Amino acid sequence: MTTETLNFQAETAKLLHIVANALYSEKEIFLRELISNASDACDKLRYAALTNASLMADDAELQVTLTVDADAKTLTIADNGIGMSRDELIENLGTIARSGTSNFMEQLTGDDSKDVALIGQFGVGFYSGFVVSESVDVTSHRAGEDQAWTWSSDGLGEFTIAEAEQASRGTSITLHLKDEEGEFLEAHRLRSVVKRYSDHIAIPVILTAIAADPVEEGSEDDAAEEPQDEKLNEASALWARNKSDIKKEQYTEFYHHVAHAFDEPWSTVHVRAEGKIEYTMLLFIPGTPPFDLFHPDRASKLKLYVKRVFITDDCENLIPSYLRFLRGVVDCEDLPLNVSRELLQNSPVLNHIKNALTKRILSDLEKKATKKPEDYAVFWKNFGAVMKEGIYEDFEQRERLMKLARFTSTTQGDALVSLEDYVSRMKDKQTEIYYATGDDIEMVRKSPQLEGYAARGIEVLLMTDAVDDFWVRSVTDFDGKPLKSVTQGGTDLNDIAPEENTEDKPEAAPEGDTSSLIVLLKQELGDAVKDVRTTDRLAESPVCLVADEADIDINLAKLLKAQGQELPPSSRILEINPRHDLIKSLAKAATDAGATDRLADAAHLLLDQARILEGDPVPDPAAFARRLSQAMSAKFG
Repeated sequence: MTTETLNFQAETAKLLHIVANALYSEKEIFLRELISNASDACDKLRYAALTNASLMADDAELQVTLTVDADAKTLTIADNGIGMSRDELIENLGTIARSGTSNFMEQLTGDDSKDVALIGQFGVGFYSGFVVSESVDVTSHRAGEDQAWTWSSDGLGEFTIAEAEQASRGTSITLHLKDEEGEFLEAHRLRSVVKRYSDHIAIPVILTAIAADPVEEGSEDDAAEEPQDEKLNEASALWARNKSDIKKEQYTEFYHHVAHAFDEPWSTVHVRAEGKIEYTMLLFIPGTPPFDLFHPDRASKLKLYVKRVFITDDCENLIPSYLRFLRGVVDCEDLPLNVSRELLQNSPVLNHIKNALTKRILSDLEKKATKKPEDYAVFWKNFGAVMKEGIYEDFEQRERLMKLARFTSTTQGDALVSLEDYVSRMKDKQTEIYYATGDDIEMVRKSPQLEGYAARGIEVLLMTDAVDDFWVRSVTDFDGKPLKSVTQGGTDLNDIAPEENTEDKPEAAPEGDTSSLIVLLKQELGDAVKDVRTTDRLAESPVCLVADEADIDINLAKLLKAQGQELPPSSRILEINPRHDLIKSLAKAATDAGATDRLADAAHLLLDQARILEGDPVPDPAAFARRLSQAMSAKFG
């Protein structure tokens, strides 16, 4: 028999090190994770057997078995589920075979206390066995195949794979416990851990006969009978039980199982629908965002069962993609057990459940938003960027989603505000809802385009999620008030008086002088700008760039270019502040025929200044540096 030695994937080796060191205080979770994986393997076998009954013919009673060998200091967790082939052992145990792995590893800080939370979001699964073990052996026989295989490792950088002798299907994981972990060889300790973490597992968890716990000599228990195999859990589907019979702790542990997560659920929804279509859903909103929340496939992670038989955890028609953060189970009584993927894609039953599920979740969120706004703010910070995808995609629920949306604004500090809040605070004669988009909240706050709005006390919503630039273009209005970008189109703020004393407000440059300057700027800048005009959107800055009403908004254009999309050439409009001292000086100089050369350089400096304020690169740094040096020399020379 040949034994092959292979190396762990680099990310796996790093994760193993963190697990073994950072999660030591949470060491008992290894048993929960391994039992959960064993349960999943049995679910997969039951589903596979729907189309190939021979896979379960020799052993139809699915279960997880715990076996202790005190002399060898080993604990074995075995199941008679689907099993793994050689390649699956290497893929599942030698690499982190999940989408989003690289993104997850990039988040690791090197600070063990912080990384525990990140690992909890990721779900350590099988690797948690190394928390208590010096080495781990995994022997597995894939259902329907002839050969079994053993995977072995001490978790330090290498693992071996070799042929094995195991006639029955399934997987057994043998943990060679560290000397200080003897507690996990004791029956009472295993009972308490399984009862606490795995009572909800829908198949029996059996503790095989081991020596009874020590008793005092001479007690009545001296003559105890030989120990018998013991079922440690309830072994019934939690979602099928009455809500009144389920404790909060049981819900939490089921969430940990179904989501492979460590955090506390933010909300739990347990509903049983009876009538024309019967189904049960036990759903959880996580307390922290899952690591793969923004993976491009936007896949659902809900588990679909039919009559308590697992069908799939990849059913794209079960929930809308903007609710993909949900974890949990949907169990339907009105689908056939042998339901195909094609039928799932076109099933009116599933469509009914999807609509009901969506409405229930949105209804619960509306109640939380009204009754517990602080708690709801936590949810929105975690999942608001995903929920806003629904505003763009789900026309039927758009109005409800817009009411649920929360934003930071220029007048409310760090507090989140709703669109209804915004409308209630609109100024007299204000007819539009103003917003600004960008990558960073602090940079957006400093945008020169906001100055005129701030001077008049007009609230502007600040949006920094990538989806914001898309959904705002698909929405015409809220409560009859159009949404308008402060960086696109013209402004007409003259009807709204500034908050400060107008007598202290600087006078604008004379209209005739400004007109001369505008003509000169247009001539000098040519096609580099689409137009030059004065504006009341500026208060402190001399210039800014904006997009024309018919052009793509500035931040959206940046976003599309970053994604590699080709955009048609589009120049921006250069707006000048007629009240700024620099503009007034340039306007006055524009009436002097001898100042044309100096104003030509000033025109390009103004445009480059506006570009820098937008975070754009200067197209000709050498020319910019030369013009700036000449301007400084003229000022200080």
